[in-house]
Amino acid sequence: MNTAAPALTPTTRTLSWCLHLLIVGLLVLAAGRAVTEGRPHAGATAAVAVACGLVYAAGPLVPRVRGDRRAAVWWLAAVGAVWLVLLGLTADGVWVAFPLYFLQLHLLPRRAGLATVTATALAAITAFALHQGSFGAAMAIGPALGAAVAVAVVWGYQALYRESEQRRRLIEELTATRADLAEAQHTAGVLAERERLAREIHDTLAQGLSSIQLLLRAAERALPGAPENSARYVGQARQAAVDNLAEARRFVAALAPPALEGTTLADALERLCATTGARHRLTARFRLSGDPAPLPTPYEVVLLRVAQSAVANTVRHARATTVEVTLGRCGDHVALDVVDDGIGFDPARLPAPDPERGGFGVASMRARLGALGGTLTIESAPGHGTALAARLPLAPPAETEARP
Repeated sequence: MNTAAPALTPTTRTLSWCLHLLIVGLLVLAAGRAVTEGRPHAGATAAVAVACGLVYAAGPLVPRVRGDRRAAVWWLAAVGAVWLVLLGLTADGVWVAFPLYFLQLHLLPRRAGLATVTATALAAITAFALHQGSFGAAMAIGPALGAAVAVAVVWGYQALYRESEQRRRLIEELTATRADLAEAQHTAGVLAERERLAREIHDTLAQGLSSIQLLLRAAERALPGAPENSARYVGQARQAAVDNLAEARRFVAALAPPALEGTTLADALERLCATTGARHRLTARFRLSGDPAPLPTPYEVVLLRVAQSAVANTVRHARATTVEVTLGRCGDHVALDVVDDGIGFDPARLPAPDPERGGFGVASMRARLGALGGTLTIESAPGHGTALAARLPLAPPAETEARP
């Protein structure tokens, strides 16, 4: 019987049909034996058996009984009442008690169901003894054993159902958690990629465009008195545009900077200083201190980007005449120092990054170095130049996955 049941599975649906067939079969047996064997009250027994079957059939067929537990309890009481009448007419009604146990345990709360099953078993034992005209222990064994089996089966099924529901909820929670985790990872990946592109744009395109702007301004000032100088500045601006176009293509593809292709970090830094000195009114020198150990590509990319950003800041803001870039080893760290003799500034009063005024350089350098377990130190004061020191551990953190 599926009345007020949670959700029928193929297994529970099969069990319900087996219960229906068992009740119908037992009622047919009671009516058939009363009629065929010419027992007393045969007609009344058959009529009550049919009435009991009709009342029972109302449960699965009437929507209100199927959907309302209170109506289902009243229906169960009606089935029980008709069964008691049948039990009073024939001893064969005792057998119908067994499927009734399952209905009572299924539809009633645990304590009420157990009490009803006990009362049904006592009624079956009493009626059977009255029909036999005597009482013996054997008469009580059948109904009592049937009640015990029904209680064990139904309570065992309910325990399995609760465990199954708990597992289903846990699986749903796990699935939802996995979906949330996947979404969080996707969001984190998008943010990380956005941050990478922001750093690359600042350290390559933005600095390159700034350099081109300065060169074109120099070319503009050289006209018309010194056209040869103007042409030289325009040529340098054109080369800067070519270099930055190559940079843009590389970082979009997440490749190493072209300045590191087929060369070492030291050579790339030396070229950076030579290019800066040729394009701007600034003496840029590179110095290699000792023999630094070979570095992984992500380390070289980060140090090159830090040097590019620091030198670009010197060109744009420091009003310096010289800048020196030094690469070396400091204990178990690789060291990059960029020192200029410019006007300096107060590191404690760095402006916050602004989309229109910039200011992302220092934050970008710190983020790049921090991703590899490195540090950035800036020493400066108004009128005393600036010294920038980047340090990266030679042994990368075990759980750090470097990104340029």
